[in-house]
Amino acid sequence: MTTKLSFDGDWRATVTDDPLHITPRFAGDSVRVMHYTDVVEREQFVADTFGSQHWLWDTPDVFRFAPDSRKLVGVELQLPYVSAAAETSSRLPVMPAVRQGGLRADEARDFRHEMCAVLCRAPGDAVLICLRDLDVLDEPLEACIGIAPDVSLLVQHKTIVGWSLTDPAQYLTTAYADPDPDPPSPATRRLLTECLDLLTMPLIDDLVDGEPAALTRLRAADETLRNQREDRHRADALLDLIATYVEDYAT
Repeated sequence: MTTKLSFDGDWRATVTDDPLHITPRFAGDSVRVMHYTDVVEREQFVADTFGSQHWLWDTPDVFRFAPDSRKLVGVELQLPYVSAAAETSSRLPVMPAVRQGGLRADEARDFRHEMCAVLCRAPGDAVLICLRDLDVLDEPLEACIGIAPDVSLLVQHKTIVGWSLTDPAQYLTTAYADPDPDPPSPATRRLLTECLDLLTMPLIDDLVDGEPAALTRLRAADETLRNQREDRHRADALLDLIATYVEDYAT
C-alpha cells in the first residue's frame, strides 16, 4: 500500500492513520473540509497553517497543514467545469477499496497543487470523480485515500491524480454552513444533476452563446428551486450555484 504520495512541484506527504473527522461542505463548485465559518476565520486559518492556497485569481486545490505536527488539517477541492463525455465516464477504472487515512507533510513549506481538469459523473451523480486529465484512465488506480467522510484522494504511480466525493447531494450547503444532516429529497438530487448539467460542458457553452433551449432550462431550474418547499437549505445552495449564470444570461 502506498505510504508516500507526490503532489505538484515535487512536494510529498506521508499517509497516516488520522483522517479528518470533519463533515464535507459541497457548494456545487468546490468541496471544503474545514472548520471555519466565515471569511475572518478562513483568513486566520490560512495564516496559522501552511501548504497550498489561493492567490488572487488563481484557484488551485487547497491542502493546509498544522506547522507543529505537519498533519493535514483542512482541504478545499475545486470542481472542474469540463465534464467528460458519457462514453469516457464509462471507462472509469474499478475504484480500489478506500483506505481511511490522513496526510503528514514531509516538510513545512508552501506549494501549489493544480486543480483537476476533468469531471466524471456516475449515474444520478451518486459519485463525482475529478481527474487531473483523461490520461489517468489509461491505467489502473493504485489507491483511494479516504481523507474525510466520503472524500477520497485518487493515487496512481504514488502521485495524487484526482479525488472523489460520494453522495454529493448529502453534503450540499452554502460556503460556510454545515450541511443538513437529514437525507436530501429526491427533488434535490434531480436538481443537483440538472444544475451540474447546466454548469459543465457542453451545455455551459450553449448558455454563454445564448441558445434558447439552454436558457429555458436555466430559468426552469431557477424557478423550481425557488418554489421548492422541502430541503430548503440545499435548494438555497443550488440557487447560489447558478445565481451568476441566471443574472448574466437568463434575465
